[in-house]
Amino acid sequence: MPQNEYIEEHIKKYGRRLDYEERTRKREAREGHRIAKNAQKLTGFRAKMFAKKRYAEKAEMRKKIKQHEQSKVKGSGEPAPSSEALPAYLLDRQQPNSAKALSTSIKQKRLEKADKFSVPLPKVRGISEDEMFKALKSGKRENKSWKRMITKPTFVGEGFTRRPVKMERIIRPSALRQKKANVTHPELGVTVNLPILSVKKNPQSPMYTQLGVLTRGTIIEVNVSELGLVTAGGKVVWGKYAQITNEPDRDGTVNAVLLV
Repeated sequence: MPQNEYIEEHIKKYGRRLDYEERTRKREAREGHRIAKNAQKLTGFRAKMFAKKRYAEKAEMRKKIKQHEQSKVKGSGEPAPSSEALPAYLLDRQQPNSAKALSTSIKQKRLEKADKFSVPLPKVRGISEDEMFKALKSGKRENKSWKRMITKPTFVGEGFTRRPVKMERIIRPSALRQKKANVTHPELGVTVNLPILSVKKNPQSPMYTQLGVLTRGTIIEVNVSELGLVTAGGKVVWGKYAQITNEPDRDGTVNAVLLV
């Protein structure tokens, strides 16, 4: 066995760690933070080498993006040699050739990454935990107030079942649960009442995203099958993202703008 293949041999024999995929995902998620930290902290020769490497990576990315901005590259090439004689009216014509771009995957990924930041409300007001949660006293002891009740509208799935009362720490009142939203299509100029499928991201906190709290600026996924939207391949679009533009706790309803 070659000296540098011991890791592959070990993986074939014993496999990987059970949390390998999760650790890999977290390492990739922290990569941006590591690069930003190095860009600020490094000094001297290491900083010069780091800046040179980053400049090369960005130049390569800009080069690829420029290539993929043109889905097709059209030009006039030399006419292919033919054994048959061409008529006079075709001799002065140029034979156009169209070369397909290498791939649109990089361009698509770039667009998807840019879509994450192109939202109607890029900045929202922060909400403190005192405003979000209300402490509830439970039990006979006076100081036993470990339960919290959410004071904002929330979304829960269809098959949601509450935990036992003695084990439930965070309470989502039934009266504040929302299942539908008034979604406005910015290009068509129509507003439709659509069911909510899930809460994609709450800008306040990842915990609020997990709890399904609906606040101003939250990205939700709605069922747009009623609108009849189709992809380029002819498939019906089932779910699409939308951003909440109002404050549901004040208005009593959820208004959102579709992200197109």
